[in-house]
Amino acid sequence: MKERLLQLKDEALAELAGVESQQQLNDLRVKYMGKKGPLTEVLRGMGALSAEERPVIGQVANEVRAAIEEVIEAKQAAYNRAETEARLAAETIDISLPGRPVAHGAVHPISKVIQEIEDIFIGMGYTVAEGPEVEQDYYNFEALNLPKNHPARDMQDSFYVTEDILMRTHTSPVQVRTLEKMKGQVPIKIICPGRVYRRDDDDATHSHMFTQIEGLVIDRNIRMSDLKGTLLQFMQELFGKNTQIRMRPSFFPFTEPSAEVDVTCAMCGGSGCRVCKHTGWLEILGSGMVHPRVLEMAGYDPEEYSGFAFGLGVERIAMLKHDIEDIRHFYTNDLRFLKQFVHV
Repeated sequence: MKERLLQLKDEALAELAGVESQQQLNDLRVKYMGKKGPLTEVLRGMGALSAEERPVIGQVANEVRAAIEEVIEAKQAAYNRAETEARLAAETIDISLPGRPVAHGAVHPISKVIQEIEDIFIGMGYTVAEGPEVEQDYYNFEALNLPKNHPARDMQDSFYVTEDILMRTHTSPVQVRTLEKMKGQVPIKIICPGRVYRRDDDDATHSHMFTQIEGLVIDRNIRMSDLKGTLLQFMQELFGKNTQIRMRPSFFPFTEPSAEVDVTCAMCGGSGCRVCKHTGWLEILGSGMVHPRVLEMAGYDPEEYSGFAFGLGVERIAMLKHDIEDIRHFYTNDLRFLKQFVHV
């Protein structure tokens, strides 16, 4: 049996020396080391040996097995290295070629201004509320003291889906929905950002679609001075600590009294320039105390509660902050325009 084992060793090593492929190596591994190989058959016959011969033959068998396995493993390692080297060669990157530039995106200037305004009001204790862009006539007009056929509706001519469904003309419906949801509870301090739609001829300062942010505060003992103080702090946070505001009487059906709010020109600091038409002031937003009728329709007693509301166009703010002369730039997706804001 010892001679047979040594003979198998010589045969296996001779065949392994002539291996030329991975498949040939696998076949020889099965042939000599498999369960049905000659080495296994010899070892099965060790049961017939005497107690003295068994350890001697066992040692020889282990040496034979180890010698064959060593050669197989060495051959396998060589094939693995060759395969790895071939794959690396095939996947090599030619670093002498110029790299492909990575395009850098940026937050859209409108989104950036919205985020900035939200941060200011959240810091003042407000929460952000949102609502549908396709709105009911009731929430868009009637609940805001604009009944059907009211002449003030002409100021907000819109796109109607049906007689009672339209694209919202302002974000004020979100205020009404919030009042309904709160069911008479106070305080309410919200801002409502979002897209709005009005039938308009697009030009450098007008668009049929634009972005608004409106604010609403409802509580006991809310006064016009609270509105003025809030807007002054907001404008100074947005345009700088030296910014001043002025309020001019105006008319909005859903507020009484109402006021247009002007801000000192951010370009000239109030000294007068082409942007402010040499007046030193820029009209920035509309505001006023919430009309008692609006409070009543939402379930609030106007004798007990009061509040103020305001609304501004985000595009108007963005145009002032970045000295942009045409509102249409925001919506044409011109990369030459948008790339200016990558590092802003």
